[in-house]
Amino acid sequence: MNEIGRVQFLASGDRTLMCNDYEQHIRYAEYCKAMQDLELGILGHQSEGDLPQADDIKIGDSGPVMRASGNVIELAQMVFGFPPKGRGGPVFNFRSEGRDFSKSNRCLIPASAFFEFTGKKYPKAKHRFTLTHYPIMAIVGLWREGAGDQPASFAMLTAVPGPDGDRSRTLTRPEPSVQVFHLLTS
Repeated sequence: MNEIGRVQFLASGDRTLMCNDYEQHIRYAEYCKAMQDLELGILGHQSEGDLPQADDIKIGDSGPVMRASGNVIELAQMVFGFPPKGRGGPVFNFRSEGRDFSKSNRCLIPASAFFEFTGKKYPKAKHRFTLTHYPIMAIVGLWREGAGDQPASFAMLTAVPGPDGDRSRTLTRPEPSVQVFHLLTS
């Protein structure tokens, strides 16, 4: 899959700001058309309810992810952020460097925008990032089954740091179906 850009995370002093909020305004008809254009199959029983629109999907909220299901792509509702292990909060951005994901559950997080926040005092300034000329963006992620009665969850994958920031996010645009499906299944 071709990379169309990495968005550098903004830094405020010594504190790195990470993506903890995104927007999902992709209409189900747009999603279906994109999957058809990419020659990717989708589950016949899915509907608009599987791709709910939301102005903000924050850590702990439920949001849709795209994952492989046999030889088709399915939309699955999961919680944003892996549950904490021990002390600390949920993991919502997952570092990619130095790790092997060949046995990981990969997903694409459909989004129309994501947000970063700057400032030292509340309320912080909210910055909206979108793709130019593409109504649908996909953020590469990982997902995990829930333990016990907990729901499945997902985290956004972060990439090698760029020269202007501490972390960056890789965004993708629609590409030929073989490449999209390969990302989710290999």
